[in-house]
Amino acid sequence: MNPLRRLGSVEAGWWFGRRIAPRVAVTLAPAAGYGVDRVPLEGGGVVAANHFSGIDHPLIGAFSPRPLYFLAKAELFEIPVLGQVLSWLGVFAVRRGEGDREAVRHARELVREGNLVCVHVEGTRQRFGHPGPLHPGALMIAMQEGVPVIPCAVDTFGWRPLSVDDLPRNRKGYAEAGERVGEEIVRLWRLAVAASAAGLPEELPDGARRSGINPTP
Repeated sequence: MNPLRRLGSVEAGWWFGRRIAPRVAVTLAPAAGYGVDRVPLEGGGVVAANHFSGIDHPLIGAFSPRPLYFLAKAELFEIPVLGQVLSWLGVFAVRRGEGDREAVRHARELVREGNLVCVHVEGTRQRFGHPGPLHPGALMIAMQEGVPVIPCAVDTFGWRPLSVDDLPRNRKGYAEAGERVGEEIVRLWRLAVAASAAGLPEELPDGARRSGINPTP
């Protein structure tokens, strides 16, 4: 079955999940989203996020104004019930440590159809409290499909579309995109850490305003 034919059921799953997961997430990890108004409300894109813990997915989803299609490690889909729930919510598997062409093809189709795909660009959770090195696969998806990259820094987090259209679609371009996006994620992460320490102020120094979780449409 073509995965894109499942979009209607995924949107239904997202609608249902948004009634439960965001409230649980912000109860377990009190947070705020900054710069959420900068997320494009239509058109395809790749949300490039760092990754610290298992709660990152529901936290990011809680503040996103649009459904997100997450990549997650294939091992999660082998767990009874959990794998089915993840599929229902639009999460799709990626085999880590190898070039998973099927996952990349699916992600490209999703953004081509005007959806947002969220990728943890470090490839795995970071254990030392600081964003880690980036893998270029997610950036290649955006560059090949001509859609923006939206860096998302998780501690609390910020967003801003970032164009990589000026870079060549080859190994050198993907590497430069990785450096550009990585620097932006670290910048946002530092703002997020400072905001958390300051008690989640209404506005950050770069003008990003605080948002609560998005209501279920």
